[in-house]
Amino acid sequence: MPADRTRLDAAWTALAELGVTLDDLQQDARPPQPTVEAYLPKVVAAAGPGSRRAYRTYWTRMAMTWRDRPIDTITATEVQAMQVQAAEHATARRNHRDGRYAGELFLAAARAFYNRAIADNLINATDSPAHQIGKPRRLPSTRRALTYTELADINQVARTTGNDPILDALLLRLHTETACRRGGALNLRRMDLDTDRGLVLLREKGGTTRWQPISLDLATRLAEHARIRGAVLPTDTLLRYRNGRPLTGRRYDHLWHRIGHHLAWVAAHGVTVHWLRHTTLTWVERHFGYGIARAYAGHTDTTGPATTTYIRANLQDVAKALAAMTGQPHPLAMADHGSTGTSTST
Repeated sequence: MPADRTRLDAAWTALAELGVTLDDLQQDARPPQPTVEAYLPKVVAAAGPGSRRAYRTYWTRMAMTWRDRPIDTITATEVQAMQVQAAEHATARRNHRDGRYAGELFLAAARAFYNRAIADNLINATDSPAHQIGKPRRLPSTRRALTYTELADINQVARTTGNDPILDALLLRLHTETACRRGGALNLRRMDLDTDRGLVLLREKGGTTRWQPISLDLATRLAEHARIRGAVLPTDTLLRYRNGRPLTGRRYDHLWHRIGHHLAWVAAHGVTVHWLRHTTLTWVERHFGYGIARAYAGHTDTTGPATTTYIRANLQDVAKALAAMTGQPHPLAMADHGSTGTSTST
């Protein structure tokens, strides 16, 4: 039966006089939204390991502050206020930037929380309070490439101090040769080491996986390290403490704290293992060009200038750069894969 237009108009007029909108009627028809505390376990369960480590502190703070609040009642102003609090209470380090990174990380955590709510059709994308706040402009990094003398001094301290200088020296060499991230080293398994061709399989952030050339000498030492410290099965963690336990990220914290104790400039500048990545990639870019440096870093071609599609380097190119940097021959660098240049002859 078609609706009576006159009666329908009268109904809309009455609702307008009461201040009731169509959104109000639709909202009343929807089931009640979960509270922030009740919904958080679902967000954590759907997050990857990296997101859990980075965002867990801020998610916990959201749940404690807005415990009994439905997720659709949080306002953009409240999110921004908590972002400011995160920045103000950030741990002050030598490379502290007024908590800017902590505030940025909190906003990323809040957006990840509401991205899950959007995916579950609990709220509309336009209703997310976290996405109504603009991300702060990221300041240029203070990291830089280390000089030859600085790198030598760091390795000297690592080899001559601490309770496990063999592990520390091996760790620094691995990062220097591969320019891998911390997670790439910690994720290495016995099966990820190819001693015959001088390769390690790096599994880093974003689920990226790539074979990275290393010197045969480093490959041999890594294999010996794994064997001596109890890595037997193919899936066993490669890098290990002297008691056989798999290496954790805490080793990096202790290592750089100790180096900073002996080298004041390391502590003053907040040098970490990521500076080794900058050092290696800068050297490769200066001597072998942007395309090979990009491949050496493990960057994908999904972003950046379209030119990167045509200057993509292969594994042999990376191996040649490694051989030049270490001064040691590499099987893939010595192999004859034919000329990569173009010929003008007919």
